[in-house]
Amino acid sequence: MHPTILRYDSLPSTNTEAARQARHGAPEGLCVIAREQTAGRGRRDRVWVSPMDAGLYFSILLRPKMEQKLWPLLTLMSALAVGEALESACSLSTDIKWPNDVYAGERKLCGILAETVEAEAGRAVIIGIGINLSDRAFPEELKGIATSVEAETGRAAPRERLIESLTDALLKNYEALQRPSGDTLMLAEWTARSSYAEGKRVRVEVGEETIEGVTRGLEPDGALRVETVEGEIKLVRAGDVTALRQT
Repeated sequence: MHPTILRYDSLPSTNTEAARQARHGAPEGLCVIAREQTAGRGRRDRVWVSPMDAGLYFSILLRPKMEQKLWPLLTLMSALAVGEALESACSLSTDIKWPNDVYAGERKLCGILAETVEAEAGRAVIIGIGINLSDRAFPEELKGIATSVEAETGRAAPRERLIESLTDALLKNYEALQRPSGDTLMLAEWTARSSYAEGKRVRVEVGEETIEGVTRGLEPDGALRVETVEGEIKLVRAGDVTALRQT
């Protein structure tokens, strides 16, 4: 994969533009970056606020060769890459909340959205990454649950260095994931870097169902294992996870 970066001052959504490029045959490794998004999206169709130059709004086009049942691992892989890039470019240590939110302390620093695209060249995956560079990236009322690179490090985020580190980390982790046993190694690495992987008391909202329990690692496809108070293991493949106070 040879990353190619397209830069825009403003886009409705970097994921939308990357998907459009994918349908027109763009090669794997195309990266779309915008200084602002006017219709940014998060998971479950939530709005992702994206003011001018307040965040890194980044999407990459992938055409995975691995089995499609393992494609959910791409979001976990992306969270690992974000963590490595923030450590390399900003000297900032982070945590991963299942499946792919990147946290600094107890506050959200980065969100990741993966979407599949049907194209003549075959099905593709768009990975959208939004990193808060400054507190202008989110509304004032979210300061209790959101943070930024600038707030955590006490200095302006090195935007260009972060882009370079993120692109390098994505390339490295994506290629490693698709090697023999790459999925097993990636899951082990994710588990080592996430406090949510094992022994975390959580509440999970899955549609109309609420699950409370303690995390017990990941399934081979990246699903989260949660042990309820009754001792039953529930597998979570989609849902909102909230950490609970330890008792």
